[in-house]
Amino acid sequence: MRASAGTEPGRLRIIGAVLAVLVLAFGAATAWQISARATATDHVLHHSGPLSNNAAEIYRSLADADATVAGGFLAGGQEPRTATDRYNADIRKAAELITEAAASSDGSAVATEQITELNRQLPYYTKLVATAQADGLQGLPLGGAYLRFADQQMQQKGGLLDAADKLYQAETDRLNADYADAKALPWVAWALGAAALVALVWAQRRHYRRTNRVFNQGMLAASTACAVALLWLVVGHSVARSELSDSYAHGARSMQVLNNARIEVLQARGNENLTLVARGSGAAYETSFSDGMDKLAGAQSAGNGGELAQALALADTAKGRTPVQQAITSMKTWRERHTAERAKDDNGDFTTAVAQVIGGKAGDGTTVTATTAECFNAVDTSLATAVKVEQDEFRAAADNGRSAMALLPYGAAVLAVLAAAGALLGIGRRLAEYR
Repeated sequence: MRASAGTEPGRLRIIGAVLAVLVLAFGAATAWQISARATATDHVLHHSGPLSNNAAEIYRSLADADATVAGGFLAGGQEPRTATDRYNADIRKAAELITEAAASSDGSAVATEQITELNRQLPYYTKLVATAQADGLQGLPLGGAYLRFADQQMQQKGGLLDAADKLYQAETDRLNADYADAKALPWVAWALGAAALVALVWAQRRHYRRTNRVFNQGMLAASTACAVALLWLVVGHSVARSELSDSYAHGARSMQVLNNARIEVLQARGNENLTLVARGSGAAYETSFSDGMDKLAGAQSAGNGGELAQALALADTAKGRTPVQQAITSMKTWRERHTAERAKDDNGDFTTAVAQVIGGKAGDGTTVTATTAECFNAVDTSLATAVKVEQDEFRAAADNGRSAMALLPYGAAVLAVLAAAGALLGIGRRLAEYR
């Protein structure tokens, strides 16, 4: 090599080899790094994103089952068919999603531990509920005690909802990790691309100074191919990163806030029902209800704060804001009706209080139609609609991000090969002059 470097043909061969290696390394690094980011984006779209949403749905189904069975118990005697069907559907859905989560846990220790807990505790909870329903059907006061104990198994630390929440956090952490991998800047590819382009420009300048020839077609083609590949890499990844950021801010993040709000709504409904089931000893449930309402809509009477305000701020379209605004309006009505219901119960009119919560005949024989159940259903439906809108935005933006990188690994590899071939041909033309 020392001997070759002492002659111009030898130096040209070394320059050609270095240029070819640099350009091919640039193409390989681009293909490797962008493929890794495309894979992470695909995981966001088809794996960790849906798993995080399913984990939230497990929590929601369990909370809804708990609230529904408490409302059905308030009716007394034979539980309404609608309440029974909804409770059974919630339990069935939770069991199905737990099974799916087990199949997709990918060996995660935290996820596996929480799935095991859910599978262990769910049958015990349903057994307690069945006992409470059987006792309630016979008019035995023990039914209420069993129902409150079942609620404790659902709500307490280490209980079903706690396990579901930890599973949700584990899947959300995995989603965030996939986002970080997908959005990571390809520094190696950028550095090699810039180095290859600088080396090609330098080689052409050297060629011009030694031969006084302005253009070398092979080198010019190599520089063009390298520049196109580098520009494609910078623009394509920047577009993909922007779309992924949008899918998180106005999709995944919005869904997380909305899912948390839906869970709080269900827990508030369950606490409202259990306050009446406890028949005078439900102060703890009423406190939890008030705390949940403050967390959802803020402590101020206007009801324009809390998680619902955060969800409204994250919604970036009218289609996404409308259902959240409807939920805020329904929440305000719910609070007003709940205040009236508590006044009746505190004054000893339990029958009217129950009617104001689930509907039916008041203590004076009139039929109550303006119930808190109506408000709860309106809030839950509005939030479900908002989640659907954000899911669509999440999928659209994440898919756009994946599409922006789809052809880049192959295109960069082809352009790198063409650039290397062009550089070698350009050097070859110069070497031919020495023969």
